[in-house]
Amino acid sequence: MTEDQFHIKMALGCSLEKYPAAVVIVLACVFLAPCAAHHRSSRRNEALLHAKSGVHEQWFTQRLDHFNGADPRVWKQRYFVNESFYRAGGPVFLMIGGEGPASPAWMQYGSWMLYAQKLGALCLLLEHRFYGKSHPTEDLSAVNLRFLSSRQALADLAHFRSVTAATRGLADSKWVAFGGSYPGSLAAWFRLKYPHLVHASVATSAPVHAAVNFPEYLEVVWRSLAAENPDCPLLVKKASDTLVDRLNDPTTYDNITNDFRLCSQLQIQSEMDSAYLLESLAGNFMDVVQYNEDNRGFEGAVGTNVTIKVLCSVMLDSSLGEPYDRFAAVARLMQKTFSQSCINAQYKSYMQDMSNTSWSGPEAGGGRQWVYQTCTEFGFYQSTDSPNQPFTGFPLPYFLQQCADIYNLGASLDDAVQQTNEEYGGYDITSSRIVFPNGSIDPWHALGVTQDIASDLPAVFIKGTAHCANMYPPRAEDLPQLGLARDRIFILLQKWLAE
Repeated sequence: MTEDQFHIKMALGCSLEKYPAAVVIVLACVFLAPCAAHHRSSRRNEALLHAKSGVHEQWFTQRLDHFNGADPRVWKQRYFVNESFYRAGGPVFLMIGGEGPASPAWMQYGSWMLYAQKLGALCLLLEHRFYGKSHPTEDLSAVNLRFLSSRQALADLAHFRSVTAATRGLADSKWVAFGGSYPGSLAAWFRLKYPHLVHASVATSAPVHAAVNFPEYLEVVWRSLAAENPDCPLLVKKASDTLVDRLNDPTTYDNITNDFRLCSQLQIQSEMDSAYLLESLAGNFMDVVQYNEDNRGFEGAVGTNVTIKVLCSVMLDSSLGEPYDRFAAVARLMQKTFSQSCINAQYKSYMQDMSNTSWSGPEAGGGRQWVYQTCTEFGFYQSTDSPNQPFTGFPLPYFLQQCADIYNLGASLDDAVQQTNEEYGGYDITSSRIVFPNGSIDPWHALGVTQDIASDLPAVFIKGTAHCANMYPPRAEDLPQLGLARDRIFILLQKWLAE
């Protein structure tokens, strides 16, 4: 991984791996598939988790292209199994992998494990195609990435479920899908598209509505900072505006390089260069807000001690200087937290890393793949196009240009996003037995279901919690409403499994 942060948080799944800062988007958890929101978990950490859990990776023969019957090609997809709670006749819980390596930590911990213990469930975790060790093709070239899509991923789930049910004698069992962030959307869509295969779904922090431009993300960041202290986002905005002004004056570049500990002398040769730097620095706040006070520690996540309260305390500390100086202090704090000696803020360097198509490339852990999915299916671009947010300088064209620079994509993303919403229904999903938990602090809730659609499509909106909070293991300091939300989800599962 590069030192830059990959803000594609969604979803959309819920750990934070260090990803390239350029495209701020979902998704993404331990880089861990279930809550796809990008964990900072190393290979060493993954090996340790394997050893501690006794969970061993297994492999499933999967089709390359589910929508071309004339294509016989297959590949090996990684999955994990935990049978320790299974009782004959019990349900099957399927955790869906997302935009990063699947982590075996989820085969021991998390609220779904508590549900499994009470309900006697067999637990499975299927890694998403093109992420982790699940390599369908020889490389990550654009011609091969055409096999990377949510539609192919859902068909993977369907085929895995059908074959596993047959080989393990689980054809009569009720299957429940789980996922957080982008995998949360997949959990909902799996129930929508394959209702004969999955009985119910828990779609946590799921951005089910695709949108090319997602400026609402930063609006939620503003509100979340303001909830801590009304002056906090105002100071962040003042600092960001000051930095933008200084970027217009080359005589300030030496100071900016030193203030933010950039890895090389700042050079601004295009709007993409300045936008990349500004987005990288804004990402310090975006990441913290998205995962504020969550319980990712069980996955080996670093930085969970840095919260909204910590960031705002720095921004409010006048002894550090002007708001600009405090903004730089936040950047240095995050560097120290993640053991970074400097920030690589060169767009050219980012492009080189993202254009590497090798499975051993610097962004093969998920960066190149996820940005491709945003460029071809979802958008989710967290731009500064709204006036009601604290940052400046990375508008929608900055993100769209990356699609052209990295993948040479020229087709309209508006059309692709429209097709995605037509395929799945966006906010207006029509199905049954899907619960949609979301946290009020999590910026991704703006693209999710936060009010009941129907009695059997309920929303669980948890005030004061962040991305995928209900998925993590309970702890004493959890907010009371978080515990109540977990309880409500369990009650719904009990009810639905009896139907």
